[in-house]
Amino acid sequence: MKETELLCWNVNGIRAVKGKGFLDWLYGESPDIIALQETKAHLDQLDIDLREPQGYYTYWNYPERKGYSGVAVFTREEPVSVRYGFGEAGLDMEGRVIIAEYPGFTLFNIYFPNGKKDESRLRYKMDFYEAFLRFADSLKAAGKKLVICGDLNTAHNEIDLARPRENSTVSGFLPEERAWMDKFVAHGYVDTFRHFNKEPNQYTWWDLKSGARERNVGWRLDYFFVSEDLLPSVARAFIMSGVMGSDHCPVGIILKTA
Repeated sequence: MKETELLCWNVNGIRAVKGKGFLDWLYGESPDIIALQETKAHLDQLDIDLREPQGYYTYWNYPERKGYSGVAVFTREEPVSVRYGFGEAGLDMEGRVIIAEYPGFTLFNIYFPNGKKDESRLRYKMDFYEAFLRFADSLKAAGKKLVICGDLNTAHNEIDLARPRENSTVSGFLPEERAWMDKFVAHGYVDTFRHFNKEPNQYTWWDLKSGARERNVGWRLDYFFVSEDLLPSVARAFIMSGVMGSDHCPVGIILKTA
C-alpha cells in the first residue's frame, strides 16, 4: 500500500512564516502534499527558495490586492490537472481556491471567507459556501473521490471551540454557519479528524492578542474532509498543535492507496 501524507496550514503570511523557520520545518516533515492558506503574497514578492522549494511542484492563487488572502499547494507528485476557482463570477476574485486532480483523488485547497467584518462579508461567506458545495457535489456525482482541506472559518460543534456559549453570536459559530456545516456533512462528506478523535480541547486556531494559545483557548477551524467513498483509505487524521509560526497550526491526514 502507498502512504500519502497531506498537510494543511493557514500560515497567516507565507513570508512571515518563512522567517520563523518554515522551510526547515517543511523539509524536516517532508509531506507529499501541503496546502497553504492566507499566503498574503504575489510570486514577485517571494524568494526563489519559497516559490520553488526543492522536490516540490508549486501552484499559487492570489487576488490582485497584495498582502491579502491567497492559497498555495506544494506537491511531490505533479497533478493531472489544476484549476483555480469554481467558475462563479464574484467568488473567484480573492484567490481562495486551488483544485488539484490526482489519479486517486481530487484535492480542494480552500481559504474560506471570514464573516466577522460585517453583514455583507457574512453573506459573501455563505454564498461562497454554497458555490463550493455545488461544485464539489458536481465532481462527486461524476465519480470523483474528494479531499477537501483548508480554513473553513467555522467551528462546527460546541466541542470545536473553548467557549461556545460566549461565541454563539460571533461569526465562526453562528447558527447559520453551523447549519451549513451540517448540510455539508449530510451531502456525504466526512470530517476526518472527528472520525478518529472525539476528544475535547482539540483546536487549530488561537487568538494571538490575548495569549490564548498558552491557555489553549482556541477554535477548530482547519479541516480535512473526504467524500464518503474515500474514507476507507484514510488511515489517520491529526492536528499538529505543537507547530508554531502562525495563529493556526497545521492539520493532516494519511491516505493509504493501492
